[in-house]
Amino acid sequence: MKIRTLLLGAIASAALAPAAFAERGSDGQVNIIYWQAPSILNPFLSGGTKDVESASLVIEPLARYDPQGEMVPYLVEEIPTVDNGGVSEDLTSITWKIKPGLLWSDGTPFTSKDVKFTADYCMHPEGGCAQVTKFEGVTSVEAVDDLTVKVTFDKPTPFPYGPFVGGESPIIQAAQFADCVGAKAPECTTANFAPIGTGPFVVDEFKPNDVITMSANTNYRDPAKPAFAKVLFKGGGDATAAGRAVMETGEFDYAWNLQLAPEVIAQMETGGKGVPVAGFGPLVERIMLNNTNPDPALGPDERSVIRPHPFLSDPSVYKALSLAIDRPLLVEIGYGKAGKVGCNWVPAPAAFASDTFDCSTQDLAAANAMLDEAGYKDTNGDGVRETPDGKPMKILYQTSTNAVRQDFQALIKQWWSEIGIETELRNINSSVFFGGDPGSPDTFQKFYADVEMYANTFNGTDPQSYLGNGLCDKAPRPDSQWQGENISRFCDEEFDKLHAELSQTAGLEARAEIAKRLNDIIVEKGGMIPLVHRGRLSARSNTLGGVDLNVWDTELWNAADWHRTE
Repeated sequence: MKIRTLLLGAIASAALAPAAFAERGSDGQVNIIYWQAPSILNPFLSGGTKDVESASLVIEPLARYDPQGEMVPYLVEEIPTVDNGGVSEDLTSITWKIKPGLLWSDGTPFTSKDVKFTADYCMHPEGGCAQVTKFEGVTSVEAVDDLTVKVTFDKPTPFPYGPFVGGESPIIQAAQFADCVGAKAPECTTANFAPIGTGPFVVDEFKPNDVITMSANTNYRDPAKPAFAKVLFKGGGDATAAGRAVMETGEFDYAWNLQLAPEVIAQMETGGKGVPVAGFGPLVERIMLNNTNPDPALGPDERSVIRPHPFLSDPSVYKALSLAIDRPLLVEIGYGKAGKVGCNWVPAPAAFASDTFDCSTQDLAAANAMLDEAGYKDTNGDGVRETPDGKPMKILYQTSTNAVRQDFQALIKQWWSEIGIETELRNINSSVFFGGDPGSPDTFQKFYADVEMYANTFNGTDPQSYLGNGLCDKAPRPDSQWQGENISRFCDEEFDKLHAELSQTAGLEARAEIAKRLNDIIVEKGGMIPLVHRGRLSARSNTLGGVDLNVWDTELWNAADWHRTE
């Protein structure tokens, strides 16, 4: 299996397809539309996919994953392994060799000092880094010389490819961000909105939650790339308008994440201007369960921090909520062939997918019986159960604004009403919801609700870092500026110990068994309710060449190879 190459075997440096053009900027402008508008171009300050993806046009990691899930070098000579001496025999360090002659877009040299600075930036104790799980176990990052970086771990680490690999862990320029470390990180608007990078494009102007304009990077390492001189990156609107703008009107060349009903996609395709592109990776639409108390009466340092939740911490409650959901119907109305019933946090790759749960059958009777047995009764006959201490079981259920998600909300609200739980629905503009602004009360990180629904995924084919988002210390909180990927505030001693074991385990089969158990713990113990295993579905125009949809990295991973075909 290809995934074996990620586990310190002989990792092949897959050759990228040659470009179909010979002159930088010869193909004019490419128009990209993301209906979830980027709010920042620094992935370390936002876990939102739309921010990570847009930033990937500008700033790059040392290595990333290709559409087959293979790790490929980008800013380095090769992928370090034990076999080639890049990973130490005792598995406690990895050494990266940077390609000579790389330049930042401002013309200054890219060196190991920038790589070290990036690690220090994310691991700063006073900062709030959205990607800190990538640096789990790192004790030091050393600039050995200008082109050599050594990462040392606190214990043997069979999978040392968390830092600096994939679109979520790019390198930022030390000179530009020198005064932006720790608590100052969110204040550096210029750097966060227009990072200097090594990628194919540079930022001309960034209007948060609206439009980004970019130009070809004149210092890009391949003199023939990118083919496009300009990028217009439009954010906002909705998935329907984005799909039409590519497949019906031809106004845009690429539309991301067309979370639309299958018949809507089919109708758009008849417009003749573009086609959908799709692929299944580990993307899961799920309901996150708040393990803390989001009561508005609590202060800003207590709300969504104080444990436990008034009733969602009871297994009888969250299991009943899950039993009440008709997942096959959600798949049918929301995704068609681009969706599957989802029972796991990590549904792919297949080697890491648990088969413990079968959540494909709705059972309202069993859900009601479970709540009855646990002592949740409707004592006043108003249709809403109360907790044993008399608190009405009312849930605030939030998500981003999107037609499919609002359909899901309406159905789930009805099903939950049939088991005696009242649900208030709230939807938030996606640019705000996924924006990561520490001053906003409406971000998915702050989680000022009882449950919230969204989907995300991970780079690469090994889920170690992603599963690390369930660690107790990764919960967003005031002192981390509400950054962190443990959105549900899940905290379980067994989970933390098992993840530490995963970080020290070699061999695909052994790692897969531990990963499956971690998946099972967080589902079984109330971290989330998985709903749908989603395929990534986007659209490209008929005249846009070079698109190779990548479910293991950012969709814009090879934008340097995009070109006009006619």
